[in-house]
Amino acid sequence: MRFLKESLAAFFVLVVLFTLLISFPLLASGQTFPDKPITIYCGYEAGATTDLTTRALAKGAEKLLGVPVVVENKAGGASSVCAALVATKKPDGYTLGVIDSFGSLSARPHLIPPPYKPMEDFTFILQYGRYVGGICVLAESPIKTIDEFIAYAKSHPGLSYGSAGMYSRGHIAVELFAQCKGLTFKHVPFKGGAPANTALLGKHTDFVAGVGQHIQYVKQGVFRMLMVFSTDQRDPFFPDIPMARDLGCEDVPPNRYVVVGPKGIPEAISKKLIEAFQKIVDGPDFRKLMENLNLPYEYKDRPQLEKDMPTEYEWYGSFLKKMGVKK
Repeated sequence: MRFLKESLAAFFVLVVLFTLLISFPLLASGQTFPDKPITIYCGYEAGATTDLTTRALAKGAEKLLGVPVVVENKAGGASSVCAALVATKKPDGYTLGVIDSFGSLSARPHLIPPPYKPMEDFTFILQYGRYVGGICVLAESPIKTIDEFIAYAKSHPGLSYGSAGMYSRGHIAVELFAQCKGLTFKHVPFKGGAPANTALLGKHTDFVAGVGQHIQYVKQGVFRMLMVFSTDQRDPFFPDIPMARDLGCEDVPPNRYVVVGPKGIPEAISKKLIEAFQKIVDGPDFRKLMENLNLPYEYKDRPQLEKDMPTEYEWYGSFLKKMGVKK
């Protein structure tokens, strides 16, 4: 009996020691992190709003974390190229990515399956902003409000509009709006938001479903924005312009600026990263940058993103299936 008790005691000691041996490297890595440069891949080209905000994050992170933070642009596929690269990296906190949720996580994967699992292959760090879309006409148009636009569209079915592409946020948002109000439009897809705006400037289309770049024309007084979409709150820079939801219409889910890492970053390391980035995005310098870029600030933490992203992924999958899209 005594031998059995001693054997059991020795077994439990070995189990405890083994557990400590396994966990010690993780604990140690969390305590010493970071001790070498961190790389942040940016899903868009140099000079884009995503690039500018990523570089602001990197600059702030260098001060708080005490190591160089290098930004590398990995543009392509609406930031899915960047996401694919991040997913392949070691989950040690030294490689992160800034991507947009529509292109990398929630919508585009239903159109072009990526080489990663959008809802499984990443560690969410935080969201710091969102893209807001808008229905715009030329400022010289006699149409002043969204109600006037709806009335005009009903009496003139087949108005043409440009978007950033087939099944882009603008395309989906206008289709939802048309279904809601019983309207008929002619969709003219372009390869990006810039040419869609140019088409309206040249009066080749009747309106545009802008997804970001339209704002500069609104601020210049060239475009008149009648409604905002892809948001559950009014644009703080244009608080008097109604949302799709204000009109009783279903809206396309938001497109988020998201910081991610590879799946499996240890909790101690991800906590350090989250704390650092949260301080940066809450700071006056970063907020001012967001304001200058006409980007609404919106913070979401890791648990909220882990809750929201699968819901939005499923929404897009269901909606695109209804539109006849097959993977």
